[in-house]
Amino acid sequence: MTQPVIVALDLDNEKDLETILAKLGKPQDVFIKIGMELFFNAGPNLVSDLAKKGYKIFLDLKMNDIPNTVYNGARQLARLGIKLTTVHALGGSEMIKAAKQGLIDGSLDARQVPKLLVVTELTSISPSILKNEQNCNLSMKQQVISLAKLAKNSNADGVICSALEVRDLRQAIGDNFLYITPGIRMDSNTGDQMRVTTPTQAKEWGASAIVVGRPIIQADNPEKMYQKFKKEFN
Repeated sequence: MTQPVIVALDLDNEKDLETILAKLGKPQDVFIKIGMELFFNAGPNLVSDLAKKGYKIFLDLKMNDIPNTVYNGARQLARLGIKLTTVHALGGSEMIKAAKQGLIDGSLDARQVPKLLVVTELTSISPSILKNEQNCNLSMKQQVISLAKLAKNSNADGVICSALEVRDLRQAIGDNFLYITPGIRMDSNTGDQMRVTTPTQAKEWGASAIVVGRPIIQADNPEKMYQKFKKEFN
């Protein structure tokens, strides 16, 4: 996997989607992330149509259910032409394995099976929330490493994690794994993300790819900003 900058299209309607896509450049040059808002509004046909146009798609639905349900869901998603999708680590090893098998069984081309990424702890989760709301006695570092090891041992292809955690994860798990990092900013404006870094820091610390949303799609010139993030990351 090359080291792409993935644009998070956190939109909830096709009109806004068309507007921003027109400002990002040629489909074959753009890697996009579609989340729950847009998927629940427009459905799988939109995803399939965008893939046919040439967009590389990270479909971020963070599945978390019993293994059989997740298997069947992943099997359907694999038919849409996506490159990446997600499950939650806390669903457990059997659920992660089921998701991976669903992607394999549902893929129309054995050479193009979507990669399965596992969400460890969301970048909006602070150490205080981890301790007081999730009742986890591990430190954030220990928790993320533990969940990432679970993901690797359950046949996942990578994890979603903060760039702040990548160096430790590579040491604990190895390089033959994807480390996809959201929470990327050019400056100190964190918004609702608690653990953020710059593209340069993410690259230095070993991120396989970065995910950037509002700083690009809310820019005066989204394509120019997209290229700026690409240049700094690569």
